[in-house]
Amino acid sequence: MSTARSVDVDGVGIAWYLTGPEVADHRPLLLVGLPMDASGFATLSSHFDDRTVITYDPRGAAGSVDGSSAPLSIDTHATDLRRVLEAADVGVVDVFASSGGAVTMLALLAQAPHLVGTVVLHEPPLTTVLPDRVAATAVVDEIAAIYRDHGFGPAMAAFIAAGGHLGEFPDGWSPTSGPSAADLGLPTDDDGSRDDVMFARTLYASTGHEPDLEPLAEIAGVIVASGEESQGQLMARAAHALADATGWPHEMFPSHHDGFLGGEFGQHGAPAEFAARLRELLDGS
Repeated sequence: MSTARSVDVDGVGIAWYLTGPEVADHRPLLLVGLPMDASGFATLSSHFDDRTVITYDPRGAAGSVDGSSAPLSIDTHATDLRRVLEAADVGVVDVFASSGGAVTMLALLAQAPHLVGTVVLHEPPLTTVLPDRVAATAVVDEIAAIYRDHGFGPAMAAFIAAGGHLGEFPDGWSPTSGPSAADLGLPTDDDGSRDDVMFARTLYASTGHEPDLEPLAEIAGVIVASGEESQGQLMARAAHALADATGWPHEMFPSHHDGFLGGEFGQHGAPAEFAARLRELLDGS
């Protein structure tokens, strides 16, 4: 059974959820995404029914909607997550954090490393650690401009093209070189809204965060991970670069960036194999 709760952070109710036994033989497991909300971890959490599992909806998403369209910082997300853990009051937690959630965890590690044990950072979309950061940042700028000028569908098509590009971005590479929104079955009509939690509020926060890597590298128990099918793509390259910069170990996971999904958002990875690999790393730490 999942229990929904909320903690007030600066006037915004941040929704968080407890699933599984309250008393277990293992540390509680925190699952973190961004901009993905807690619903994206339904399949993965089902493979850890022997642990207390904590999930949450990042500010601006699902149960944590704040009525704003203003950009959010990673430090804000990390503070929200810290307050969730303090409200949960379950002691030290192990963590699986994916995509922008892995960037949030980097900021939380800087704020409150005492709250976490083993931390798996899966495919953070950090352009700031890449050797081609200038070209990669220009690609992010173009995605943001496409969203501003044309709305969600074209921006998502551009984002998918950028995320799937293999290797470093050449100067002048455009994310419009991939399939169009229509080709991908995405909305082609611009509804005029500009409050999407990813494109309007967290795109630059997730990709452009500048972690202070030297003190972070001193924190033990952190593992960086990427998918077998993601190698050469932006987020897997960022995972390798982060591991190289900190000395944290890099581990491979089955499937791709969304490898833990079992039908959520219409996406399928290899969730059973993914969960088994995560359990192996958590149990071996």
